[in-house]
Amino acid sequence: MLKIYLQILVFFLLLSCATNKNVTIEKVNNQEFEIKSDSANWLDSSRNRLIPVAFCLPIVNDKISNQQLVIISHGYGENKPFANKSYSYLTEKLASKGYYVVSIQHELPTDDLLPLTGIPQIVRRSNWERGVENILFVLNELKKIKPELDFKHVNLIGHSNGGDMTVLFAHKYPKLVDKIISLDNRRMELPRTSTPKIYSLRSSDQPADEGVLPTVTDQEKFGIKIIKLPNTIHNDMNDRGNKRQKREINAYVLGFLTE
Repeated sequence: MLKIYLQILVFFLLLSCATNKNVTIEKVNNQEFEIKSDSANWLDSSRNRLIPVAFCLPIVNDKISNQQLVIISHGYGENKPFANKSYSYLTEKLASKGYYVVSIQHELPTDDLLPLTGIPQIVRRSNWERGVENILFVLNELKKIKPELDFKHVNLIGHSNGGDMTVLFAHKYPKLVDKIISLDNRRMELPRTSTPKIYSLRSSDQPADEGVLPTVTDQEKFGIKIIKLPNTIHNDMNDRGNKRQKREINAYVLGFLTE
């Protein structure tokens, strides 16, 4: 009885201390990581391109062995700043699980707006190509400053237009990424391959263009997972979603990452 009492007392003392800290604490599978956020503006001198990045990281006493990297690409936000910070429900959950999470701001206020007319695969290709180069630059920078990360298992997540960038990256640089998770990309055809591993969560309201999603036969052949979220629309896959929607997406994403 004394041992149980002491365990309960320690638990509530830790809980009290945690609630007094200015950090988010997520509890998953009997462990918890405090998390911290940071941001930076990196310059790709080869393109004279400013790339704002946001970090969400676990706070740990010891380094996490083979810590995995997750790079997130946001949906199109009409070139407004801080679009890369609009998936905090996901970045915080992943960081609380020990992942090193980086979110890239792909569009700048000075960029041309994304074309809304014409064939998307043609008129938006330059936007996606730029996004791919952003991801590649960030990945290479991280290899310099965080060489201890597990670069053999790089994970890319992208929503909507950012999902199209993510998928294009997998087409162009398949050996650099282990898993890609598309949150309702609609234009860029998903690779029909088992390497990298392909996952996609689909909204209830916006269908993908013809040929974007693999057939059931191809899904089975290559181990691709396509899951429809019947209660989540396309625009609710970021922080605008409700708690239930966020929990569902987090659960699927964590499941994909730990397979």
